[in-house]
Amino acid sequence: MSTSGSEVLTQGTGYGVVLGIGFVFAVIMMGLSSLQNRYTSYKIATSEEFNTASRSVKPGLIASGIVSAWTWAATLLQSSTVTYEYGLCGGYYYAAGATIQIFMMAILSVRVKMIAPYCHTYLEIVQARYGNRAHAIFVIFGLVVNIIVSSMLLLGGSAVVNAFTGMNIYAANFLIPLGVCIYVILGGLRATFLCDYSHTLILMILILYFFFYTYSEAELIGGFEGMYRLLQQASVERPVAGNQDGSYLTLKSNYGLVFMIIQITGGFGTVMLDQGYWQRAIASEAKTAVRAYLMGGIAWFAVPLTFSTIMGLAAVALATSPSFPYPGGLTPAEIDAGLAAPAGVVTLLGSGGAAAMLILLFMAVTSAASSEMIATSSILTFDLYQIHFKPDASPESLIRVSHVMVAVWAVIMSCVASLWNGIGINLNWLFLFSGTLFTGAVGPIIFSVVWRKQTCAAAIGGALGGLVVGIISWLAVAKTYYGELTITTTGEMYPNLAGNMGACCAGFLISIIITLIKPDNDFDWEETKKINPRAREMERQRALVDKADATSHDGEEFPVDSEKQKSETATHVSSVKEVPSRVENLENYESLKKSLKVATWASFIMTFIVLFLIPIPMFLSHYVFSLAFFKGWVIVCVIWLFVAACITSVLPLWESRAAMKDIFQGLIRDTFKGGLRKKEASRV
Repeated sequence: MSTSGSEVLTQGTGYGVVLGIGFVFAVIMMGLSSLQNRYTSYKIATSEEFNTASRSVKPGLIASGIVSAWTWAATLLQSSTVTYEYGLCGGYYYAAGATIQIFMMAILSVRVKMIAPYCHTYLEIVQARYGNRAHAIFVIFGLVVNIIVSSMLLLGGSAVVNAFTGMNIYAANFLIPLGVCIYVILGGLRATFLCDYSHTLILMILILYFFFYTYSEAELIGGFEGMYRLLQQASVERPVAGNQDGSYLTLKSNYGLVFMIIQITGGFGTVMLDQGYWQRAIASEAKTAVRAYLMGGIAWFAVPLTFSTIMGLAAVALATSPSFPYPGGLTPAEIDAGLAAPAGVVTLLGSGGAAAMLILLFMAVTSAASSEMIATSSILTFDLYQIHFKPDASPESLIRVSHVMVAVWAVIMSCVASLWNGIGINLNWLFLFSGTLFTGAVGPIIFSVVWRKQTCAAAIGGALGGLVVGIISWLAVAKTYYGELTITTTGEMYPNLAGNMGACCAGFLISIIITLIKPDNDFDWEETKKINPRAREMERQRALVDKADATSHDGEEFPVDSEKQKSETATHVSSVKEVPSRVENLENYESLKKSLKVATWASFIMTFIVLFLIPIPMFLSHYVFSLAFFKGWVIVCVIWLFVAACITSVLPLWESRAAMKDIFQGLIRDTFKGGLRKKEASRV
């Protein structure tokens, strides 16, 4: 990829951001992990805490983690790319096509709590239902999703670092995950949530800064009116094929709508088969899982929608400006590399904007990468090591394996990203194609959680059949339309539409047909509830200790000596006859059924709104935005972003106020207690 004219920062800045920020977060996580171990009941040294955050995370932090995990480099870069190509509809179609999967996970999160409350991964449910053969096949699908997503993160992030600073793209591929790997090993899943929160906070601040600068201060834009006029001019000079009147100011875009369909089908694969999203369902409290996913979907929608409305449109409006870093506009190769948003930032803000964009992309890449690392580590630890190699593995060995697998995955994702660079696969190609490879398994996985009668043959047949149909459709359409099979032709819109839809639809249909022919009438969900009995016992014991600890310190201003405290707590626990486990209380089936109904209705209503109620009337009416409507559209986008910021940045702090108070009091207590002991020692 040529970066001529776009290297506005030094290589030292690139290495400083990639290494410096990563290690700063690693140091922060060391401190937070120490505080957690000392002042809370959640100990990072246990495999349950490392991989599931003890299933106790509150909805605000889960929502923040969802936004962080789903905000890839592609979220910012690809949404701006399709906006640059198809107009403001591109950002909306990107957001709409990738939000409904999060709403669907609200339903599945309840089902997981109902049928397998102590599982570590969704693949353990497959193993409990269908045995080792099906489990092995779906483990491969899950790992393929994780490697595609992980390498895609690095592919987009390293391309921007290279474009801005000239930093070696292969060095970026290997150095970006380094700091992430360290803090994930140090803190586990809860550490990724805390870093997700900080990353999302920075993300929101920077996007809001870009918005207010672009629409209120940037002289090159000239406010809402100036942006509107520039987009009208661009529509005349560079009309968009398939758009109403060639305009950048309409939702009537044939290619934009095709992109949204690809986004929907491919997005189902990258959410439903990615352990990271199931892990958040597993880590959440049962009574709040639905709320967490619905809030996460609503908040995430605002990120690509608003960012693309800022920088994607800025790149369109300023493509012919003398200060645009790519004279004459972006080439197809530069568009496919995701450089529309970076070009818009550099044009408006120069080197300062480039540094802000670099940090923004680094936050997006590393937060999503941390999710992929801990998710893949869980699969490799519990679905490979424990199930297939050492079923009687001790908790100590599981935590050691988890640590090793995080490091192993960091190396693997770097190598695969470098492989894509070496063979000429860019972010856009991989983004459009990836669903063809794994979306066939979506139907069987959903049915494994919600449909008791699905058989092993139906699950395997749907996944493999969907893969075959998807690959054949992809290649056949590319050959038919373009006459040859090359990287260029297989990366076009219609072949990938055929591949993604063929894989997704075939997976669902094959699984349904096989199941209806010979359903499994004997399966009982009690089999999946037996997964991980050790976690149930550990949860019960922790509830006993928490109960005893709360009782023993009731009315005390300061705790007693630590050794005495442990002894008294142990004695009190042994005297407790029966304390119901917190998770067992939350497992109330009737309560979960009500949550399932709420999740189903809410998910379908919001899906109908974002996929049909808003875009379809505007598409069918061929409406081109007026200046007043354009202003209203942009203002609604930024209001939505403010709401998202409240959900992801303010709510987690409010929910954690009691824990933060306990930690603060513990620090004060230890500080003054230590000071008193030193004074007493000096007197002696």
